[in-house]
Amino acid sequence: MLSRRLIKRRGFLSGGASLAGLALGVPGILYGQQRKVDMALALAADCSGSVQNEHYALQQRGYGDAFRDPKVIKAIRSGIHGAIAVTYFQWSGYRLQAQLVPWTILQADTEILAFAHALERTERMIFSGGTSPGGAIEFGQALLMQTPFETVRRVIDVSGDGRSNNGPPPDAARDRAVAGGIVINGLPILHMEPEIDEYYRDHVIGGPGAFVMPARDFEAFATAIRRKLILEIAGTGIPSRS
Repeated sequence: MLSRRLIKRRGFLSGGASLAGLALGVPGILYGQQRKVDMALALAADCSGSVQNEHYALQQRGYGDAFRDPKVIKAIRSGIHGAIAVTYFQWSGYRLQAQLVPWTILQADTEILAFAHALERTERMIFSGGTSPGGAIEFGQALLMQTPFETVRRVIDVSGDGRSNNGPPPDAARDRAVAGGIVINGLPILHMEPEIDEYYRDHVIGGPGAFVMPARDFEAFATAIRRKLILEIAGTGIPSRS
């Protein structure tokens, strides 16, 4: 069982690999490595109280299946360096985030499949605490600013099923991240709030090419995250109002 001390603001380990990642068999990235990648992607999964455990399981299965999809793998290898770096964290309230899969470079089949397996096996560490996409953005920005590799594209991928009800509104955090060269994309899940996609468009996403990819419910999450990752990694994006 992972320590609850991981669930706090800036609650990730500074050595480049979290205890969770090591337990899941994901090697992470050692500091001092100067590998070049085409993008750094922080996956931010909503684990607030509105996300039931069966929904969390569907979400993690969707992540795993997406990274096994041939089109996602093709997108990973489509850039100049043929590699991306990815990390995964859970979030809920403004001061409740946990990085559970460390920064991992994805290039070889074994690396991609190991990451997919790790996402499926990731335990849920956050169960309540409100909903703060602004806190998730701040946490994702901190992770992206500490990556030990070279990249010109930094992206936070925020999935969630509700609007902010804890901490400050997300707009200011979004604007700071965008000013720092980060793109924020959104995967709103509409099962509780049918218009949450509009909220994400207006208050969460930002940066060049930022877009929203809604999922009608958690059963549709797998299809949405697969489509989103293909667009996100390839760097094409879609119009944010489409």
